[in-house]
Amino acid sequence: MEIRSTAENWGGVSRLLHWAMALVIAGQVALGWYMTDLPRGLPKLRLYALHKSCGLTLLALAVLRLLWRLSERRPALPAMPAWQARSATLAHVALYALLFAIPLSGWLFNSAAGFPLQWFELVNVPALAGANTGLKETAKELHEGGVTVLLVVLALHAGAALKHHFLDRDRTLASMTPGLRAPVPRQPK
Repeated sequence: MEIRSTAENWGGVSRLLHWAMALVIAGQVALGWYMTDLPRGLPKLRLYALHKSCGLTLLALAVLRLLWRLSERRPALPAMPAWQARSATLAHVALYALLFAIPLSGWLFNSAAGFPLQWFELVNVPALAGANTGLKETAKELHEGGVTVLLVVLALHAGAALKHHFLDRDRTLASMTPGLRAPVPRQPK
């Protein structure tokens, strides 16, 4: 597998960042839903600390991914109607925006709540703002609402990839998924 992307496939770095972030996002969403219903106590605090550390990691990965993406070529898009190409571009822009907005709103929420922040108990992370109840509530709503929007956009993204693979029978999904062969194109009737 090539490290850099080619005209046919995403490169190894792009694939690694894509799938690593997908796994972290899935874990973050599950952990976020689970931890909020726990009773107060040390187990809940530990899970919140883990969630925050993973969120900061996701933010760092988003920065790396964007920088890598800006330095990379992208595989050629398959033939598709213009509205689908525009929709794909819009979805990717939304995904990148949310990959920054959600961790940043979580960090802002934590800061406005007046809590200290550490990355995996290794690095103290500065607050983005001072304690502020109104800002805390706004940041919380942005964080939770962002997750909801992210899940919708991810569902559309995954659905479009599956449509390309199973209905259009092009190499869109295979170009990002290691080990997945491109489907055999349908023969014209």
